[in-house]
Amino acid sequence: MTFDVHHPEILETVRRALAEDIGSGDITSEACVPAEMRASGRFFARQPLILAGVELLPLIYDETDLFKRSGDECHSREPLASVRGPARKLLECERTALNFLQRLTGIATLARRYVNAVAGTGCRILDTRKTTPGLRRLEKMAAAAGGVVNHRMGLYDAILIKNNHIVAAGGVRAALERAKQRGEPQIEVRTRAELDEALSCGATRLLLDNLTPEQAAAEIRYIAGRATVELSGGITLENVRAYAETGADFVSCGAITHSATALDLNFRLEL
Repeated sequence: MTFDVHHPEILETVRRALAEDIGSGDITSEACVPAEMRASGRFFARQPLILAGVELLPLIYDETDLFKRSGDECHSREPLASVRGPARKLLECERTALNFLQRLTGIATLARRYVNAVAGTGCRILDTRKTTPGLRRLEKMAAAAGGVVNHRMGLYDAILIKNNHIVAAGGVRAALERAKQRGEPQIEVRTRAELDEALSCGATRLLLDNLTPEQAAAEIRYIAGRATVELSGGITLENVRAYAETGADFVSCGAITHSATALDLNFRLEL
């Protein structure tokens, strides 16, 4: 997994995170720790996890060694990376580094659980735009590290016609005809009539939302390969395999980014 942290958005995110925490200076470390003291430190996993975001550490610290990469499975007490430098800097950057690693690792670990849950079905898991404002690029990279497929990054890079677009455009046909002038659209259909109209207009990518697995399976049998199908709405770890077994090409799940729990990592300073 390539976790490219050199995008300008990510560089700015790290800069702002450090400024937010350190501000005019870490007054505790300045009061307690000699300015000339140097130290090293290591990051450890404190529970089994799928790592994400460790490649951010060289943006935070001057000297780093990475023992693991994003997407790696790690065990409890396993060392992930080491850093070296002035002791004050290691201490003032500790919380920001852990905040990034814990949040992103939580997403990657949850994503891997979804991917494992549908193994062997041929269905792929998609992430969504339900991300923390300002952290979307990082959170989607973490989801990919866990093995899911990134859906569109934003409103600018793919056309997805949803129910409110259909209402505003004046119907399925009108929405599709206009959208096709800009690219190949995906469209959400809510009824069999909308499904038939979308297919008659040449739609090749359909989104079915808020169906039970039984309802979804019936619609997918009716579609019979005439378009790829994504299922969304109410997808959980407990039911994702049932949705995958309907024959859907994709299942999307916002929980991977909006409900992932930060995982337990630790930083240990060593003089």
